[in-house]
Amino acid sequence: MFTTKQHRTMTRTLGVALVAALGLAGCKTYDTEFATINSRLDQLDTKVQGAAQSADAANQSAQQANQRLDSIESRVQALEAAPKRKPRG
Repeated sequence: MFTTKQHRTMTRTLGVALVAALGLAGCKTYDTEFATINSRLDQLDTKVQGAAQSADAANQSAQQANQRLDSIESRVQALEAAPKRKPRG
């Protein structure tokens, strides 16, 4: 019986050690995953900044176009309000 009890104790100890070793081996560092995620976030940030700059430029162009249309509109209204010309002939 002494041998069986000793075997059980040894087996149990080895089993606990094996589970602990596998558990610790399963813990890995996530440095590469974090680096990949950070890189992708940086790329997205760059794209967003570029899109924001493009949107600002488009907004400025639209405002300039609106100003030109406003100035043309006043000229058109002045022409429409002018007395009609009689055709020659």
